Amino acid sequence: MNPFTVRLKFHGDLSFFLKSNNAIVERQIRRKTSIKDVIESCGVPHPEVDLILVNGQPANFAHVVERDTEVGVYPINTRILLPENRLQTIHIEKFISDGHLGKLVRDLRLLGIDVVYDPPAEDRQLVDRSRTDNRALLTRDRRLLMYGIVQHDYYLRSQKPLEQTIEVLRRFDLLSAVASFTRCLHCNALLEQVEKSEVIEQLEPLTKIYYQKFRRCTGCGQIYWPGSHFDKLRARIEGIRATLTAEFQSEN
Repeated sequence: MNPFTVRLKFHGDLSFFLKSNNAIVERQIRRKTSIKDVIESCGVPHPEVDLILVNGQPANFAHVVERDTEVGVYPINTRILLPENRLQTIHIEKFISDGHLGKLVRDLRLLGIDVVYDPPAEDRQLVDRSRTDNRALLTRDRRLLMYGIVQHDYYLRSQKPLEQTIEVLRRFDLLSAVASFTRCLHCNALLEQVEKSEVIEQLEPLTKIYYQKFRRCTGCGQIYWPGSHFDKLRARIEGIRATLTAEFQSEN
């Protein structure tokens, strides 16, 4: 087969994944190839792509290129996107994280978001469970997002937990799903309100004296109460809400 050229233009923040600042990449191809493979050969994981235009026409990841082709590759926040051409699901409320994002996991659970976290799990186990449990995979390992069965997952840009938390809430449209202090930070199960008398034997002496409201994890039994750290956590949550609300208002 004669070689042909695929010319790709990456829009929006997809340039984050490219090796240079040039958003236009040319690939010399010698055989029929799926557009997914061509895009990922440039370093862009397919879950980050929400619209593909091949010679101006919408295409899916399975589309095969076999001649000189112009390709536009668009990220999830693309304004020109029509619903019927969307390649990604926007609103997802269940997640699984790789083993390097413990602080992000804690933040998301603090906000009531369902996140499975199993640090010893291997890559294939994470990918398989994300599909079995219908969870979006959160990672900073782009190789994980290039597995064929991976679908609507996300690569975190920032290395800072607070910024990562805002990224996830923004990407998956989760502001309305926030339910703070309703999920166990240790095991991810939901919390239930309990009477002080039910847990008093598990409390430290000063906690018995000064606190009256308690919640208990329905999974591991961990007890929670609004202690001295509560105001700091609440301020963190309000800061996250304020940031996302301001972004939403500026876009509308």
